[in-house]
Amino acid sequence: MARNITPKNENYSQWYLDVIKAAGLADYAPVRGCMVIRPTGYAIWENIQAKFDAAFKKTGHVNAYFPLLIPYSFLRKEAEHVEGFAPECATVTQAGGEELEEPFAVRPTSETVIGYMYSKWIQSWRDLPVLINQWCNVMRWEKRPRLFLRTSEFLWQEGHTAHETEQEAREETRRMLEVYRTIIENELAIPVTAGEKTAGERFPGAVDTYTCEAMMSDAKALQAGTSHFLGQNFARAFAIQYQNREGELAYCWTTSWGISTRLIGALIMTHSDNDGLIIPPRIAPVKAVILPISKDENVAENEILPKAKELSAKLDDELGGMFTQVDTDFHARPADRFFTHLQKGVPLRLELGEKDLAAGTVRFVRRDTGEKIDVKSENVIDTVKNILADIQSNMFNRARDFREANTHDAKDYDELKAIIDEKGGFVRAYFAGTPEDEKRIKEETGATPRVILPGENRGKCFITGNDNAKLTIFAKSY
Repeated sequence: MARNITPKNENYSQWYLDVIKAAGLADYAPVRGCMVIRPTGYAIWENIQAKFDAAFKKTGHVNAYFPLLIPYSFLRKEAEHVEGFAPECATVTQAGGEELEEPFAVRPTSETVIGYMYSKWIQSWRDLPVLINQWCNVMRWEKRPRLFLRTSEFLWQEGHTAHETEQEAREETRRMLEVYRTIIENELAIPVTAGEKTAGERFPGAVDTYTCEAMMSDAKALQAGTSHFLGQNFARAFAIQYQNREGELAYCWTTSWGISTRLIGALIMTHSDNDGLIIPPRIAPVKAVILPISKDENVAENEILPKAKELSAKLDDELGGMFTQVDTDFHARPADRFFTHLQKGVPLRLELGEKDLAAGTVRFVRRDTGEKIDVKSENVIDTVKNILADIQSNMFNRARDFREANTHDAKDYDELKAIIDEKGGFVRAYFAGTPEDEKRIKEETGATPRVILPGENRGKCFITGNDNAKLTIFAKSY
């Protein structure tokens, strides 16, 4: 157990911050609630971004960029939207030494300004669909910030689409939810439950909101990505109209969807341990680190280092897209060098010492299990590939097993309250209550409805007694 990391079971919040610090992922900025993403943290974000961006483009979306500042009057055009974001908005009231005639909101999200632009660009059904995404920063003034999970400024992507029919827009909403689910599970190794949000948890201004909910290693929920069917709400507010196939004016049907740097927080809390960060190989900036080791620094630099560099180049070349690193920190003790890469979460460590060189082997050490194996030099390429694939699947399976072990069923409200209080985790219960019921449950238990499970399963609502209630997951959340 690392001395610089508080054990999870002693103080989970401090453990989380200690892992971030030990891995060099981020630091606090001088502006309250904001963070500086350090190179390792940003490299993880770049890899996450690349996975999602490629998937967006495969589904026909293109990237654009919209302004940081939004006229405040735009937010007022969609009443529910402005009510939802007003407490979080930062505004600009002065510029160039003068008071502005109208204040600007620093974008909390971009539905309004993008709706305004779409109203200018869309004239005919032939202009549809419009499938645009942007990668940017947004600001939502946080009262209780936490690195990556809730910061006043954060990085994200927001997709915004406009369609000719309701059916097309609904299909788009579900399509992007599935893109999120697939990448979060396959690339980040985080199992998620995908489904619809309840009325009280919907995005402000949306008709329907869909979510990917993940369970962290303290059994709390984290919303990992959302996709919103906006209906015609924003189209009517911003006059996004087009001439339909019958020659009449009609309003578009729109969607929006987004993920953010909170996914890095999800990675940390899903996979890491009391020694530090653990990163899934598919999004790790360094997938394998090679350490030339010798008590004689001259031998390490002149005999073993060339072999390590040769192995690194061969791995990068033959495995295509692999990112290896050679550790040349010879002044440090081997144990300290090992520990540095362990805390940074590098999936695989390859140790090459004098005895290994003489025997024609390389020592492999896995970050996820700590397992050590000696591999013949001629088998290194295939073994690296196979072990990284196994680490990826093992990390997913371990997280999935943890979620299943911490998912419970409640028949009535008393049972739900007892489980939340005594066990935590996900609690499945039939629910058909109102937003007022959701508020009461949160006040009394600290839990909220995270996601309505897909399917036709119906039962009696645990709080209202109404029939035809949908199976819903409740949990405390971040």
